[in-house]
Amino acid sequence: MSRFRISPALVVALVALFFALGGTAFALGAKVAATQGKCAQGTVRGLAEVTGAPDHGPANIPDHYTGSSNQYLGRHFSCGGAIQVKRTQTGTYFVKFTGNKARSAVASAWGPDPAGADVSLQPDGSFQVIIGSHSTPTDEAFTIVVF
Repeated sequence: MSRFRISPALVVALVALFFALGGTAFALGAKVAATQGKCAQGTVRGLAEVTGAPDHGPANIPDHYTGSSNQYLGRHFSCGGAIQVKRTQTGTYFVKFTGNKARSAVASAWGPDPAGADVSLQPDGSFQVIIGSHSTPTDEAFTIVVF
């Protein structure tokens, strides 16, 4: 029958574990990293699913800004005012998050044949979204997230 012995390696491992757990508890207790409030810099400031009308998809979005969210948008949220969208040609859309100070965005197309999405901030504060590629644009629903 062998007797349990405490080896120096076990003692060092237990001390290290004690300090590791104690350090984590101290950091959590100190609340050094405060959570950011909704719409603060560095957080998501807006999201829009650009879907178009259910029976036509995004190809039916008009060539002037519209805020008809229940006709052209799925889920949506903005720190600021309304979300407006327009389609200028096949696969090229502009999305405005009115009153929102977001300056960065990402977009992703989705649907039966998802394509790439290219986003760029415009001088008027809107975001141009090109679905597909510049040489082969396509009309597909997409989601844009701004920060």
